[in-house]
Amino acid sequence: MKTGVIKRTSLPTSARFDASYHLSEGETVKRTISNSPYKLISVGDAAERIFYGARARRVYVSKKDHGVPFLSSSDILLSDLSNVKYVSKKHTPSIDDMKLQKGWVLISRSGTVGNCAYTNEKYAQRLASEDIIRLVPNNILRGGFVYAYLASKYGYSLLTQGTFGAVIQHIEPNNVAGIPIPVFPDDFQAKVDDLIQESSRLREEAADLLEKAKKTLKSEANLPDLTVEDYNYFGSSYVGREVSTFKRNIQDISRVSFNAFNYSERIRKNILSRLANINHISFYDALDDKKLQSPMGVAVNELEEGHGIMLINQKDIFDQIVKGKWVAKKAKYYSDLLKQDEILIAKIGTLGESESFCRCIYVGEELEGKLISSAFYRFKSSSLIPSGYLFAWLSSDYGFRLIRASHYGTKLCYPNPAILYKYPVPIISQTKMQEIDTMVKDAHHKYYLANNNELSAISLVEKAIESWEK
Repeated sequence: MKTGVIKRTSLPTSARFDASYHLSEGETVKRTISNSPYKLISVGDAAERIFYGARARRVYVSKKDHGVPFLSSSDILLSDLSNVKYVSKKHTPSIDDMKLQKGWVLISRSGTVGNCAYTNEKYAQRLASEDIIRLVPNNILRGGFVYAYLASKYGYSLLTQGTFGAVIQHIEPNNVAGIPIPVFPDDFQAKVDDLIQESSRLREEAADLLEKAKKTLKSEANLPDLTVEDYNYFGSSYVGREVSTFKRNIQDISRVSFNAFNYSERIRKNILSRLANINHISFYDALDDKKLQSPMGVAVNELEEGHGIMLINQKDIFDQIVKGKWVAKKAKYYSDLLKQDEILIAKIGTLGESESFCRCIYVGEELEGKLISSAFYRFKSSSLIPSGYLFAWLSSDYGFRLIRASHYGTKLCYPNPAILYKYPVPIISQTKMQEIDTMVKDAHHKYYLANNNELSAISLVEKAIESWEK
């Protein structure tokens, strides 16, 4: 049973007298914020504009040069913004009204409400759906501080208090504009804002390093970028795309699979034939003696945050800041805790172009010591190849398409290790492989520092507000 005492003076602000409303988390936070020793203004006063993009019919395209990257409400949390859908430049109206800019606060407004992101250059000029509220800070409060406040547990409670809708929950810009925000002293705001801005900068640098690593690898191996004509995919088609039909001799059919996708003519002609002409080893030889491993299933007896071991599923692991569930720490899990320099492949999913199925994760400081669900393969590289280099290859367009080409299954798909082991991994000079390895590791260290800075900024805001609780 939840009990509490509400002052009579707080009742006139609402026509509601039911206990469930006044003891709700949002109302509790409002009372805490009202104890602020600093002046309170509304979030709307601290914003030049709060709005969501134009509602418009969207035409998705497969060719990136014909489109603009488009973010959904779940995409704004992703660490890598390159694997999203593209909408047509020509056939999508009101494109300018949907474009994002650096330094904005994004808030998910439908479905999973109240998730926040702070935009850097990687968001700029991308489009976003009307399910994302844009907050453009003005000069009354510092933008990074406004973001940290709304991304805190207090901001989240206030954002989600005004939801409406029977099945799908929503909030509107006016809900955000009406949220009270304390005018903290400028030196406090500056400290929080500096941490958020540094976090934003580090994420830009990390993304640039990973992009450079993959470009360097392909340049050294003399591999051109893939186009949509080079592989099979389950995305938007276009007029003139050649139908993917081919024939194989019975001798070419492996005992492992009869799945036509595994014998793709496009993969054979445009990817495997290119790799056959350069120095390479098999994926099997690129792995250490343990090869591909599948983690054991975990009984989810969820604990309070910070207690036990964090368990991460396939949905959460691709976010900027990974937030898993906390489960009891058991001895049988210790051998399955992630170790630095391991690589993960999301091994269960569907074949949609923006899906995480078959995409890779590098285990850096952020993930070390965490527990993952059985929805992954995990592995380490052999002595023949640095781990960061192997990750750069597997996360490149070539590596991703080869992993996808190994899949089996119908509704839910899985990579087939027997097929995957045979695929080639290019070998370039040791000097360049080490250089790429260093780029990958430096990038993930920057992501780790960026997350620490953001979490520190949010913690500063939360601790200050906690001191007002009575």
